Amino acid sequence: MKRMESLKRLIILQLSLIGLLFHTAVYAYYWFHEYYPYLKFHGHANFYFKGHVLIVMIYFVLLLFFASTYGVLKIGYLKPVDVFISEFFSLLFANVLSYFQISLMANWVVKIRPIAEVMAIQAVFSAVWVFVCNTCYFRVFPPRGLLIIYGERPIDDIVAKFGSRKEKYKVISDINIAEGLERVEQEIRKDYGAVVLWDIPAAERNTLLKYCYSRSIRVYMMPKISDVLVKGATQLHLFDTPIYLTREYALRIEERIAKRAIDLICSLLLLVITSPVMLITAAVIKLYDGGPVFYKQIRCTMGQKEFHIMKFRSMRVDAEKDGVARLAAKNDSRITPIGKFIRAVRIDELPQLLNILKGEMSFIGPRPERPEIIAQYMEDMPEFAFRMKVKAGLAGYAQVYGKYNTTPYDKLKLDLTYIEQYSVWLDLKLMLLTLKILIKPESTEGVDGNQVTAVKKR
Repeated sequence: MKRMESLKRLIILQLSLIGLLFHTAVYAYYWFHEYYPYLKFHGHANFYFKGHVLIVMIYFVLLLFFASTYGVLKIGYLKPVDVFISEFFSLLFANVLSYFQISLMANWVVKIRPIAEVMAIQAVFSAVWVFVCNTCYFRVFPPRGLLIIYGERPIDDIVAKFGSRKEKYKVISDINIAEGLERVEQEIRKDYGAVVLWDIPAAERNTLLKYCYSRSIRVYMMPKISDVLVKGATQLHLFDTPIYLTREYALRIEERIAKRAIDLICSLLLLVITSPVMLITAAVIKLYDGGPVFYKQIRCTMGQKEFHIMKFRSMRVDAEKDGVARLAAKNDSRITPIGKFIRAVRIDELPQLLNILKGEMSFIGPRPERPEIIAQYMEDMPEFAFRMKVKAGLAGYAQVYGKYNTTPYDKLKLDLTYIEQYSVWLDLKLMLLTLKILIKPESTEGVDGNQVTAVKKR
């Protein structure tokens, strides 16, 4: 088993490296045949061999950095379309930065055609390469057989989640922890690819985790809230006993200063860049039904402080005429045709740049909820208040790694993962990853009608 897993990893790395080397080779060809002759002719560059190597290596490092950030190196782990989207954005950023680098070397804006051709060739190769790699990978490595060990909660949800990745996982069997540890351990010893620990009591879970670890059995464990908090703890070495420190505050003062600086700079830049789009959107909404352009709603941010969030109106004027707060549902009839479009491309969120500029929100953080919905969640999930230890965000960990219709409990765990593992680099990484989810339609789906009530079952 260990040898098979090492072989899998080695193949993934080799396939990813071949792809990156091809993309670098395309860039190198255009560097030697287009950009370098141009620079040399105009007296801006006269490189020796080492200089050319440096230019190509800089491009490779940029590409590797963005590929690692976006998850390009996860062939066989992510869905093929996700790998392609990740690779597309990695190539886009690497090529844009390289274009500006060449322009700086020329002291002027160089022709864009060569770098556009580089991007086109790379995109076509990427689509083909990702398809070929995934097809070959899953033919060589069959789905991993799973044993689910569960407690009182039904397993339909987790079975469906693994079932959505049937090319990688296959639920073979399940067993209830109520059958006893001896019976469960006997079942684990059968030939499964991995064990899933699904919402079982802590004592039994710890025993089974140690049992599987001692026998080198892979374990997928769905964390509880306390697990997420411990994962973000700081390890101390005060004496010869390991200590984990969970701090009483979420972000240190220097982190808050850096985060606010990023918010101010980015919100000002984006307001300037997107102002034409915002003006056109405002005009179209007004012309459609004559109603208000903006939609203001009370939401909660850090410390459950209330503020008015701003969005472009995407629903009918009388969408909540009964005064009852409701989340947008799938195929919601209240959404206007204009609203469907601006929600799909996230234009409706742009006015929140003003909330960020005012300091009510941040670029990255848990999405702000309405006070009445928070109260409803907290009746059965008091830990929901934990996500308000930081400012609410335009985008967040739960939006990048979850969906619009991810359950509140799972969103809470994702948001707490962000809070407990916060760093400036994590904010920057999530900003880059947010661009990726903008073109994934499932992240804008409405919630199912039973999602809010589902909290009561936990």
